[in-house]
Amino acid sequence: MELKGQRITIIGGGIGGLTSALVLQQRGASVTVLEQAEAISEVGAGLQISPNGVAVLKALGLHDDLAWRSQRARAVVLRHHKHGQQVLRLDLDQYSVGQNFYFVHRSDLISILADAVRRAGIQVRLLQKVDRVEAGTSPVVHLSNGAQCGGDLVVGADGLHSKARKAFNDPGQPFFTGQVAWRATVPNVLNLPPEAQIFMGSKRHLVAYPLRDGSLVNIVAVQERSEWADEGWNHTDDPANLRDAFRNFGGTAAGLLSAVEDVRLWGLFRHPVAKNWHQGRVAILGDAAHPTLPFMAQGANLALEDAWVLGASLASADTIDSGLGLYQQQRRDRAVKVVAAASKNAWKYHLRAPLAWPAHQLLKLGGRFAPQRMVSQFDWIYQHDVTAQP
Repeated sequence: MELKGQRITIIGGGIGGLTSALVLQQRGASVTVLEQAEAISEVGAGLQISPNGVAVLKALGLHDDLAWRSQRARAVVLRHHKHGQQVLRLDLDQYSVGQNFYFVHRSDLISILADAVRRAGIQVRLLQKVDRVEAGTSPVVHLSNGAQCGGDLVVGADGLHSKARKAFNDPGQPFFTGQVAWRATVPNVLNLPPEAQIFMGSKRHLVAYPLRDGSLVNIVAVQERSEWADEGWNHTDDPANLRDAFRNFGGTAAGLLSAVEDVRLWGLFRHPVAKNWHQGRVAILGDAAHPTLPFMAQGANLALEDAWVLGASLASADTIDSGLGLYQQQRRDRAVKVVAAASKNAWKYHLRAPLAWPAHQLLKLGGRFAPQRMVSQFDWIYQHDVTAQP
């Protein structure tokens, strides 16, 4: 279908919204982005952009910008929490996955995408809070100031509490996973190399990797506990609570925790993948369609994939309706599978005695005798290139 002249409204100026704006505009559509904040910006912390996400940025001509403002991952290192002893090292440089795996600050990725949007002349309307969305052949976006807008297509890239998703899905009831996570960035005074360091302990783990020019370290610390925390990652917490929860972590982990001065806490909740990804001339993508736990670092990558496939599906179909059907057909099963993999992954880092020691020995043996198999077990995620598909 020819997208030239099609008017498309995108709700949300995050990673999925900005990427879909670029993809659809490059295919000829006239795109407007609605963002409720007063500026396109993101505070956030670190992201891991794996090869499946990099493929989309490369197709948009943004790979060099990403490489310039991030750290290319060289390895993943699993360590015992007590003193930081190495359990397993996966050298990514030995495999193709390592050539396209980056650690990037979320605000830097948003900046890269926002700059590209401005260069493309895409209209971005700020301070546009959406009240509700009416799905249909003539979709309507109702703003909280009483105004309305729409177009030939509305794309809901409006995150976890998406107004677009609610227009044609039962929101469902999320449930607390029994896990909370803290996010922080600290100066890289320990000179950590461009590697993902994972410190594994009983019922908790900590992930650290450098950002930008290597001067910052991103920290994500996950703990199993019965007391739940509010959902959403921007709730301020006392660094003393983080240090107390991980007080038996030593070595490098202890050094990183001692440097934390500002930290955010959020509860990890499971949400169902949306049953319907479109209705009428409204579609959803990213967290609006498939919120995922952070244990495979695929939230941003799936949003990048969604944006590309949405544009390609519309361009290859005869009508918007058939294009949206093709989009859901190509994306939903993969999203379900990735979300399930993320949900199952955390327990591997939280083993307690007596299971931890034999499990760690098996990891060491795997790293010594079958390192390629250890790296390639998630090729179905990382090597999936939506830009190469017809």
